[in-house]
Amino acid sequence: MSTPSKYDDYDFPTTAPESQPGHPGHTTPEQDAKVVQLRSELEQMGYTERLDTLTLLRFLRARKFDVAAAKTMFVNCEEWRKNFGTDDLVRTFDYQEKADVFKYYPQYYHRTDKDGRPVYIEKLGKIDLNAMYKITTAERMLQNLVTEYEKLADPRLPACSRKAGKLLETCCTIMDLKGVGITSVPSVYSYVKQASDISQNYYPERLGKLYLINAPWGFSSVFSVVKGFLDPVTVSKIHVLGSGYKSELLAQVPAENLPKEFGGSCACEGGCELSDMGPWREAEWTKEPKWATPKAAPAVVQSEEPAVEKKEPEAQEASQPTA
Repeated sequence: MSTPSKYDDYDFPTTAPESQPGHPGHTTPEQDAKVVQLRSELEQMGYTERLDTLTLLRFLRARKFDVAAAKTMFVNCEEWRKNFGTDDLVRTFDYQEKADVFKYYPQYYHRTDKDGRPVYIEKLGKIDLNAMYKITTAERMLQNLVTEYEKLADPRLPACSRKAGKLLETCCTIMDLKGVGITSVPSVYSYVKQASDISQNYYPERLGKLYLINAPWGFSSVFSVVKGFLDPVTVSKIHVLGSGYKSELLAQVPAENLPKEFGGSCACEGGCELSDMGPWREAEWTKEPKWATPKAAPAVVQSEEPAVEKKEPEAQEASQPTA
């Protein structure tokens, strides 16, 4: 990474394990300059939160290092965070109905893959929105999604990075399509689209690998057409597997970390779905998340230059990971 800024307050490794263009520890002087430019322009607009190098690099990578596009994405994200109330939400949200909701839509983080990344699992074939909406609301489901994204950023990924001894910014996602049929698509499309939009627009560059398992007949053919419209980098992260997925999945996730139902050997007491086991639960690697202590002062840059138009900061923070 380039020379650290005053925002770079990290207590975990900050060099990406693989030499990929635009990733921390592997940036060019031109890319470093764009980080500085983006930060400067955002400061002039009044932002002082989330201007650290790792965050700005994620937004820049998501927009192919187009500074103007990355700035628009960042500003839109901050506005959304302010409107959604993310900062307060992550500190106060209590998903009391979680165990009941999981009967109809299991979605959870569970241990790590062979690279040390958090493993995120969704069982899409279990979705029954009608049953869930008798227990909870779509709004609370999205609030839970956002809360989990915030917890992925801190404390999950920092804890995994400390344990692995290298920077980890993404997770390994397993989506079980068993039971998903054409007739179930319309009923869940609205929620899934909202969840996907939140992931892509406000939590960029969080997908490491995506395994779509138990893909129904014909799914691979459809995906072959769809991937022609996707970014090649994103396509390289996606693996579409049928019912014979176990060997490939176990090549990425150690058997002891993978729940038994997916071919692993893990059987957490009380069930893997509700255990939330991982380095973020291990005292040696986890630390209190920075969001746990709210900042006392509003995040506003007081510029001495009257020519710079100021605006109210949109940095009062309000996800299953996508690219």
